[in-house]
Amino acid sequence: MTDSPDRIRVLIVDDHPLLREGIGSLVEKQPDMLIVAEASNGKEALQLFRQHMPDITLMDLRLPGMDGISVMTAILAEFHTARIIVLTTFSGDVQISRALKAGARGYLLKDLLRRELLDAIRAVQCGRKWIPPEIAAQIAEHTSDTTLTRREIEVLQLIAAGNPNKLVADKLSVTEDTIKMHVKNILSKLDANDRTHAVAIAVKRGIMEL
Repeated sequence: MTDSPDRIRVLIVDDHPLLREGIGSLVEKQPDMLIVAEASNGKEALQLFRQHMPDITLMDLRLPGMDGISVMTAILAEFHTARIIVLTTFSGDVQISRALKAGARGYLLKDLLRRELLDAIRAVQCGRKWIPPEIAAQIAEHTSDTTLTRREIEVLQLIAAGNPNKLVADKLSVTEDTIKMHVKNILSKLDANDRTHAVAIAVKRGIMEL
């Protein structure tokens, strides 16, 4: 399709061909929008952004080799005015906050794309942010929460893998009492009943992945 200065030029970044095709089909039907390129990984996204300088970039968070937040950070470091909308299946408040702090102008869950994508593109192009009410509510709910430290996340990941405290301590070269202290802090910060509950909360909120 012929390029036009009157159209919103869109770059799609997602490693799933069917999703790119679905988004492309939806966007290309709009008289005020144009798909200028599609990328399936982070490295390709950077190259295509430099080549096409899109108005809007639709960015998946899960990409092979380089995650979406890292790609977004790299693009914005080079092109400060880049407008990026995150597309993801993640609804956890921690993941959302990371994306917004990295510079995302919008955040959309993939199961809402057909309903909200076009409005989000137009809103972000006009300089507004696009955060659905349910996403904003999750962020607000956990605004005052104390975040887990990097070491606490390490401990929780090892716990999630089924390791008892002693084995976690061995793997991290610390004492078992130190691990017990970390677990106590983790349960308190996440308001969890036990280790299994803590893992479930952390995954749901996007603090860690299994």
